[in-house]
Amino acid sequence: MIIAVDFDGTIVTHEYPKIGKEIPFAVQTLKMLANEGHQLILWSVREGQLLEEALDWCRKRGLEFYAANKDFPEEDRTKNNHFSRKLKADLWIDDRNVGGLPDWGTIYRIIKEKKTYEQILTDEIHSEVPNVITKRKWWQI
Repeated sequence: MIIAVDFDGTIVTHEYPKIGKEIPFAVQTLKMLANEGHQLILWSVREGQLLEEALDWCRKRGLEFYAANKDFPEEDRTKNNHFSRKLKADLWIDDRNVGGLPDWGTIYRIIKEKKTYEQILTDEIHSEVPNVITKRKWWQI
């Protein structure tokens, strides 16, 4: 899959224009997804020097992105009459999602298990409810 990932508030805490603290397991999860063959695109409001700072921060932690704020690394706005900042991604990970940002373990499960957030939550609820054994009546076998 092509996965677009926000930076501020998603990989690091939201302290824009400074770089915040890493959100637990964000980098490790993204590296696992990249190692499994997913293409990661950094999708951020950051541009210019601020974008480079974010990319350098990620590189120092071993996290490389396929592209940043564009569909592919070679994309050139000046040579593309139909350039659109809207990415052609299969999935977006962003703290501004409806309902907020799930923890990175849940995000990984959604992608790996190909389940919706609702399905993951339902699975967790059912795993916490013990199976109730009801007493059988004399006529039941």
